[in-house]
Amino acid sequence: MSYYHKLLLSVIICILISFVSGVTIELIHRDSPLSPSYDPSQTRFQRLRNAIYRSLSRKSSLSLTSSKMTLDKALEAPLAGAGGEYLIEYHIGTPPVRQLSIVDTGSDLTWIQCKPCTSCYVQNYTLFDPAATKTYRPVACRTNLCAYEGNSGCNSKEECVYQVVYGDRSFSKGDLATDTLTLGLTLTLPNFGFGCGRNNNGTFTPAGSGIFGLGTGAISIVRQQSSSIHGRFSYCLTYIDSNVTSKISFGNDALVKGPNVLSTPLLTKEINTFYYLKLEGISVGKLRFKYYNSEQSDDEGNIIIDSGTTLTFIPSELYQVVESALRSGIKATPVKDPHGTLNLCYKSQNGGEFNSPVVTAHFKGANVALAPRSIFVEVEEGLVCLTFLPSQDLAIFGNLHQSGYLIGYDLLSKQVSFMRTDCI
Repeated sequence: MSYYHKLLLSVIICILISFVSGVTIELIHRDSPLSPSYDPSQTRFQRLRNAIYRSLSRKSSLSLTSSKMTLDKALEAPLAGAGGEYLIEYHIGTPPVRQLSIVDTGSDLTWIQCKPCTSCYVQNYTLFDPAATKTYRPVACRTNLCAYEGNSGCNSKEECVYQVVYGDRSFSKGDLATDTLTLGLTLTLPNFGFGCGRNNNGTFTPAGSGIFGLGTGAISIVRQQSSSIHGRFSYCLTYIDSNVTSKISFGNDALVKGPNVLSTPLLTKEINTFYYLKLEGISVGKLRFKYYNSEQSDDEGNIIIDSGTTLTFIPSELYQVVESALRSGIKATPVKDPHGTLNLCYKSQNGGEFNSPVVTAHFKGANVALAPRSIFVEVEEGLVCLTFLPSQDLAIFGNLHQSGYLIGYDLLSKQVSFMRTDCI
């Protein structure tokens, strides 16, 4: 083959790789009928209440993890309770083996349960067998990949082992390895570094085979496979009671572009797992309230955006003025939440429909008007409640308020983008 033919072939291969370096796949909500953990005996109100309770648990875990990591730099991945709201299907190995894992934008390492297992929680299908895949390779000690996984060590074979402990004390221990990761039907990522868990226990559920880490750390898929997916992913979350599945995209498919795109800087802080944004304030109708937190001296990166937390948590001082403005703007008498969980509730006579003043989250450079149906949600028949809660520590922009938007994360450009869409 001549030099020019070789050059032409190289160019064609590069073009093809660029063309397929993107994929869009479904995200399965854990309470969806498509989820293995779906319980048909529960009402939609029970499922929403459970999501709210998980949200409170996750928030506590995120806060604990954040403060603990700040103090001692220990590897405490911020996964709480059942561990997130969405599941992703993907394949590992050659031949590819199906996995269904919890998506977590608050942790970095992807891991699955593997044979042989010293102590594994019960999962709904067969454990991954490294001996059955031709492309599985242990990661050697003193390699970059081993160093990326913050709490790693070496076994007697000079192979890298890991241990990750989550905020609720759940844990996974095992071998760090590489294998081929396949997303959808088109995107194949060779030499993907992941944890092959041999000892995994805690509050994990049978629905998932492990964790799919989408944090900002070096071992996360977004950083680790940056040359293939360009440091980008995006998702579009449907409303919690929708019959349409949510979607997640990687690489070229994850570009969020158009005339109505709003972008805000992605900020870096000491804990490099979370997606930090700057919230400048919140508006209720035409009243705008500046972000204020008496417990926080630095308001850069004052809130994290998280797909696994249902509610939004804001500093108590900001919450009080937002709630007060809503009370004034709503011509109805508040009622108590019988469960005592949510702070501002009203009766609704229209199947959960409720007229609320417009609420806008003012991120730096991006004024994101929240979808009206996400501000108050029907938690019991005829009862709607506000989906904000006060926080004394960590502020979180939760997934209810992300619904109705295509949200793109670009780690290379260091920005998060929002575009209003129907998410279908």
